[in-house]
Amino acid sequence: MSRISHIELDDRNLLPPTPEIEQERKVAIFDLIEDNSFALPARDERAVPEGPYHLALAIREKRLVFDVSAESGEKAAEFHLSLSPFRQVVKDYYQICESYFTAVKTLPPSQIETIDMARRGIHNEGSRVLQERLEGKAEIDTDTARRLFTLICVLHFGG
Repeated sequence: MSRISHIELDDRNLLPPTPEIEQERKVAIFDLIEDNSFALPARDERAVPEGPYHLALAIREKRLVFDVSAESGEKAAEFHLSLSPFRQVVKDYYQICESYFTAVKTLPPSQIETIDMARRGIHNEGSRVLQERLEGKAEIDTDTARRLFTLICVLHFGG
């Protein structure tokens, strides 16, 4: 089964999240576990343990770390991605999210919808960057990329 069955965020060294960020995190994890597509391609002619997979995400030494294991505990893969390609899109995403959270409290629905469309556009850009960075390492669909991007933003918030 090419999917993630368990996800863990290494947030030990991060600032406590705001209530909005904590909610985004919970929703992303729930949605990710409910429906995702995650496959590890064969690399260097080595056999890849079959899924479902457990995924641990962390930021270590300014790198995004994907630590993947089979449900049996067998190490399946570990890859480290530079955070540089994510910096601007994460920054833009946080700014638009702040605007959105403020708008929900004070603006009429038409203006909220406009901000939400911009937020979705930036979120899509972040998921596209993630899919590009994972090319050759892991195969994920767009919805999985979007949810993982949300979790990267959560880690980035305190990193």
